[in-house]
Amino acid sequence: MTTSEFAGQPADPSMLVDLDALEDAYYASHPDPGEPTQRVAFGTSGHRGSSLATSFNEDHIVATTAAICDFRRAQGTSGPLFMGRDTHALSEPAFLTALEVLVAADVDVRIDSADGYTPTPGISHAILTWNREHPHALADGIVVTPSHNPPADGGFKYNPPSGGPADSSMTGAIQDAANALLLSGLDDVARVPAPRAQAAAARYDFMDAYVRTLSEVIDIDAIGASGLRIGVDPLGGAAVAWWAAIAERYDLDLTITNDAVDPTFGFMTRDWDGKIRMDPSSRYAMAGLIELRSDFDLALGNDADADRFGVVTPSVGLLNPNHYLAAAASYLFGGARDWGAAAAIGKTLVSSSMQDRIAASLDRRLYEVPVGFKWFVDGLLDASVAFGGEESAGMSFLRFDRTPWSTDKDGIIACLLAVEMTARTGRDPGQTYAALTERFGAPVYTRIDAPATPEQKSALGALAPSAVTATELAGEPITAKLTHAPGNGAAIGGLKVVTEQGWFAARPSGTENVTKLYAESFVDEAHLERIIEEARTIVADALA
Repeated sequence: MTTSEFAGQPADPSMLVDLDALEDAYYASHPDPGEPTQRVAFGTSGHRGSSLATSFNEDHIVATTAAICDFRRAQGTSGPLFMGRDTHALSEPAFLTALEVLVAADVDVRIDSADGYTPTPGISHAILTWNREHPHALADGIVVTPSHNPPADGGFKYNPPSGGPADSSMTGAIQDAANALLLSGLDDVARVPAPRAQAAAARYDFMDAYVRTLSEVIDIDAIGASGLRIGVDPLGGAAVAWWAAIAERYDLDLTITNDAVDPTFGFMTRDWDGKIRMDPSSRYAMAGLIELRSDFDLALGNDADADRFGVVTPSVGLLNPNHYLAAAASYLFGGARDWGAAAAIGKTLVSSSMQDRIAASLDRRLYEVPVGFKWFVDGLLDASVAFGGEESAGMSFLRFDRTPWSTDKDGIIACLLAVEMTARTGRDPGQTYAALTERFGAPVYTRIDAPATPEQKSALGALAPSAVTATELAGEPITAKLTHAPGNGAAIGGLKVVTEQGWFAARPSGTENVTKLYAESFVDEAHLERIIEEARTIVADALA
C-alpha cells in the first residue's frame, strides 16, 4: 500500500462531501438489480455503499428492512427491535426509511428516547439486557452505520437475538430476499409516513442503560480513584454524548478533545490513502489526538459507531491494535478477572501470535477463529470465551459475573479497560506490552494487499492444505497448514501456514478484488520479509 503525501494532514475543504447531493441521490436514484455493484450485499458488517454510486439508497433500505421483518417473523423473534444510527450523513435518511417499513409491519421498534446517536455496543447491550429478562419474547436490532468508512458511505447491519453480528446464513437469507424484492419493484412493501412512524415507535434510553451499568464490566471505581487524566476523541461519532455522560456520572478527569459532530467529518486528518476515514487504529486518522498525548495519561478514540478502539499513551503513542489486544488479554486473564479456568482467549487467525504465547503461559485455551467478530458471539453468550479480539481494533469481554456485556465489538469498554489497567497496575498498556516482549519476544507484523481477479479469489478461498507442498518457511519447518480455524473448525476462506517463529495467512477480500496477505515474525524484519517473499511463492504454487 502506497501512503498518500496528504496522510495525517487536515482535510481540505474541496474534498468534503456535498451533503445535499448525497441526500438527493439517496431518494432520487434507483438501483439496477442486474448490476452486481447496485445489489444488496451483506459483507462482514452489513450492507455498505454510497448513494452517489447507487449502492446505498432508499430502495436498498426498504428492501433490506422488509427482508429483515420477514426473517425475524420466520424465526419467531417476537420481542422488540432496537434500532440506532451513527453520525454519517446517510444514516438519518436510512434510519427514517427503515422506521417507516418496520412500523408498517407492526414491529415493536425501540429508538433512542432523546433522538440521539447510538453506538453499536449500545444496541448489543440493549438486546442482551432485554433477552435476559424476556426469554420467551426475544429482541433483535438494526444499526445504521458504515462504521469507520468515509463520509459519503452508508451502512445497514442486522443483529439477531444473540446481540452480535448476524452469521452468514442469516445475512445470506436477508440479502437474497432483499434483492428479490428489488427485482419485484418493491410494490408489495408497506410503509407509513415518517412522522407517523416516529410517533408510533417506542422509546428506550440506550445511553442510560449502558452508562449506569458500566461497573458490571469495568472497575470504574479504580479509574475514578486514580485521578488519571483522560483525553477522548470520538472522531465525530455516535459516542460523543456517551463519553460526556460517563465522565459526569463517575466524576472522571476526562476531557473530550473534539466534540464536533459534522457529517462531512471536515475536522478529520486524512487517512493513509488521503481519504477521510474515522479509523481509531490509524495513526494518520488519529494524528490530532496523538499530538495531544503529552497532555493526558491516556488518550482514547473511537470510530463513528464506537465499535473500534484507539489507545494513545505518552510514551508509545498510538498502540498497534495487536499490541493492545495482547496487553488486555494478559491483564484480564492474569488475575484482573475471575472467569473460571475453562474460559478461553478468543483471537482471529490473522491476529498476532503473541496471544498464543500468553495463553500458553497462563495455561489457557486459545480459541482461534476466522476473520469476523461473528465467530465470537456464541462463545461470549455461553461464557466459554471470556474475551474476543480482532486485529482490526475490535474487542469485547464478559462482565465480572461471567455473563455477556456485548456480543458485538465495544470500543468504549476497550478504551476504559486501558484506563483500568493503568489505574490498577501503575503501567499503561504500552508499558505492559513492552514487558510482554521482554518475556516472549518482540514480533513484527504486516498486511499487504495485492490485486486479484474474482477467479483467483475463488481459487484461494477453496484451497485444501494438501495444495501446499512446501515443508519449510523462511528456514523453519512448517508446523501447520490451515484452511480451517483451529478454534471452531470453520473454513477460513484462505490459507494459513505456521512455523515456530512466524506465520503467514492469505485470504481474499470480501469487498474488493484484492487478496490480503498477513505475516508475522518473532525474529526480525529480515525474517518477516523472507516470510512474505516465500508466502507469495507458496500461494502461487498452490493455486497453479
